[in-house]
Amino acid sequence: MLERLKRWARRLKAEVHALYLAYRDPRTPLLAKVVAAVVVGYAFSPIDLIPDPIPVLGYLDDLILIPLGVALAVRLIPPQILAECRAKAKEGVDRPVNRVAAVVVVAVWVALAVAAAVFLKRLF
Repeated sequence: MLERLKRWARRLKAEVHALYLAYRDPRTPLLAKVVAAVVVGYAFSPIDLIPDPIPVLGYLDDLILIPLGVALAVRLIPPQILAECRAKAKEGVDRPVNRVAAVVVVAVWVALAVAAAVFLKRLF
């Protein structure tokens, strides 16, 4: 069972890398690019919107949201482009850097913290 989960995780990681490559391909439709960018940015980000220490919910994003996002992006990308990107990902071509995704997630957390502070200030 554990070995099966490890294989699934490796395939998911390779698929996310292929989506990154597809996002950068000029032949990929705009909607597919947007979905792929969001999925890849979130998947490769070192920071989660729901922190992992939160029981159950912390891992929910990794176990459910990322695979669902990958499935949606795969449906939106033309099969020929996706096949080429999967082959490149298998070779390890052009690995993504996650700094931008980390900045976006941190910005979301900061915005939520500011909104909470403003709400609490008005409440008290």
